[in-house]
Amino acid sequence: MAGEVQDNVWPLPKFYFSVQLGDDASINFQEVNGLESETKPIEYRHGNSPVFYPIKMPGLGRVGNVTMRKGIFVNDARFWTYYNEIKMNTIKRRTVVVNLLDETGAPKMVWTLNNAWPTKITGTDLKSEGNEVAVESIELAFETLTVSAP
Repeated sequence: MAGEVQDNVWPLPKFYFSVQLGDDASINFQEVNGLESETKPIEYRHGNSPVFYPIKMPGLGRVGNVTMRKGIFVNDARFWTYYNEIKMNTIKRRTVVVNLLDETGAPKMVWTLNNAWPTKITGTDLKSEGNEVAVESIELAFETLTVSAP
């Protein structure tokens, strides 16, 4: 209705974000997938329970892998350099930070991937008849996920 005052609280758009792969430099990604965490339930029923259903308790937590995609730029082999750090059973684990930004560029939601390391790198597909941008992806395994709203 005309003349009504609306609340200035709006959901954040998901297209304005930044990623830091364990250093202070921010990398521009096209897409980040897999920011998820879950807890497996443990079902238990003791023998003399009058209820014929088990109780459910929280069990071990689990996180999946995160996949990030970005365009390939000239002289930018950062993914491959990072991936080559895991050879010969020496893994350099990093803290990866994903920031969801507001219109001023300030972080409003922060996902922190602790002890992350690359498990897979996928280069672009090459087609002589295509006109798409070359996109590469990196998949990161990590141990814990922390979500905060600064």
